[in-house]
Amino acid sequence: MSVTRDLQTGAGSDDIRVMIVDDSAVIRGLTARWIAEAAGVAVVATHANGRKAVEDVAISKPDVVILDIEMPEMDGLTALPLLLERHPGVVVIVSSTLSRRGAEISLRALSLGAAECIAKPDGSGRIASAAEYRRELFDMVTHLGARARARRAREGAVAAGTREQAAPARLPPEARGHLPEQATGGRAGSGPPVRRQAAEGARALRPYSSVPPRVLALGSSTGGPQALVQVLASCREVLARVPVLVVQHMPPTFTALLAEQLGRAAGLPAAEAKEGEAVVAGRIYVAPGGLHMLVACKEDAIVARLSDTPPEHFCKPAVDPLFRSVAQVFGPAALGVVLTGMGSDGGLGAAAIAASGGSVVIQDEETSVVWGMPGAVAAAGACAGIFPLPQIGGQLRELLRGSAR
Repeated sequence: MSVTRDLQTGAGSDDIRVMIVDDSAVIRGLTARWIAEAAGVAVVATHANGRKAVEDVAISKPDVVILDIEMPEMDGLTALPLLLERHPGVVVIVSSTLSRRGAEISLRALSLGAAECIAKPDGSGRIASAAEYRRELFDMVTHLGARARARRAREGAVAAGTREQAAPARLPPEARGHLPEQATGGRAGSGPPVRRQAAEGARALRPYSSVPPRVLALGSSTGGPQALVQVLASCREVLARVPVLVVQHMPPTFTALLAEQLGRAAGLPAAEAKEGEAVVAGRIYVAPGGLHMLVACKEDAIVARLSDTPPEHFCKPAVDPLFRSVAQVFGPAALGVVLTGMGSDGGLGAAAIAASGGSVVIQDEETSVVWGMPGAVAAAGACAGIFPLPQIGGQLRELLRGSAR
């Protein structure tokens, strides 16, 4: 099959198209060089400020925009909604510093429609810092860019009336077969969601535990901050019954601000977990960036543990260590939730919760920004229910009240 190429940019017809927006010529050049080394990805435009990016986005038609925050003429936060308006479906990755201001603006950008945020290297000159930034950025560009291209292809096929071509790409067969349904035959809003096997011969969903949950543990990554806010806000009236433990793939500073956001959404005290503190009902504990969070028994209490062991799935904090410890401490009284995110973190930990008799609920593919983490749980056969994001809070209400089975 021949590949047509954009004569102006050199991008192939199947390449993920990337725009880089940063006021630093050094950063623009370095990022463009990194991306140019990768097969299937092409830089189609670079700009020194948000105004130029907004003027060009409908012409360059990028799949992904890597957007700096602090720039002259028009900053990233101002440019973001204009980019999304002028080129619907474009994925915006916000690149910012690790400062509190940078973290605050990044979280604001996520609420305005950015798909992901990434912290720039700390400027210390450490090779590891730059290498990690490069790996994370490339993962985001390739995963989110591929999803954006697939979505636009489906929309184009639907517009052309070719329903077969519009079928969405899926994970391998072992991750397929489970679709959420409403209690009254799939009519949205008609009742509390229930889990159901969607295809004959597909792996059956696991039964829910018969033991009322004594803990709620949630894990997420790409798209996670907004998903977490929505889920916790929609079940806030029952969260005082259990401790709420959250792992979101984020660097230091970002996780402290995320805890504040989640506390406001849930109406509960929330903070980064501290080593050795008691884990009690009615509080939200967020894994600090750069450390794994676990739970352990100490005499007659359950306490938080922070671990500086190596990253898992390139992540620190990671979901798997928390889920494994939750399975060990709470057994069949553990309730886990895996929301949108790249990679497979959470899959092994969810399997540990399921093996201990606990329950795991995941977000469905359609409403996930990336269905990597939830898909890994589905592929492991570890989930009891798969639901669209707007229905997860309702299901958690029923489970925490002991009335959903």
